[in-house]
Amino acid sequence: MTTYYSKDHEWISVEGDTATIGITSYAQEQLGDVVYVELPETGKALSQGDEAAVVESVKAASEVYAPIDGEVVGTNDVLADEPAKVNDDPEGAAWFLKLKIGNAGQLSDLMDQAAYKAYVETL
Repeated sequence: MTTYYSKDHEWISVEGDTATIGITSYAQEQLGDVVYVELPETGKALSQGDEAAVVESVKAASEVYAPIDGEVVGTNDVLADEPAKVNDDPEGAAWFLKLKIGNAGQLSDLMDQAAYKAYVETL
């Protein structure tokens, strides 16, 4: 399993032809206490950069963007009832959606963990 990161603070973990997507710890810290998560419908086709989900916190609402093209093949429905899980484990159990990868070549547009960490330090 390989994990990549976007400049919009999404993480994407790839296993085979499926990618799991969520927001980074940095994004969660910027949002504060998450109170609502809107997830996409299974079967929805997403292009790189499309809005894939919405996260609302006590501070703000923020979009989660698709880091690559793909089709939504699953969502973390637990977040609908327990959005605060995003605060507890943003880069683990609080994943948002799973995509069937449409264009694996787009993964090269993303950062590895070291590059993402360096990027966040510049913010």
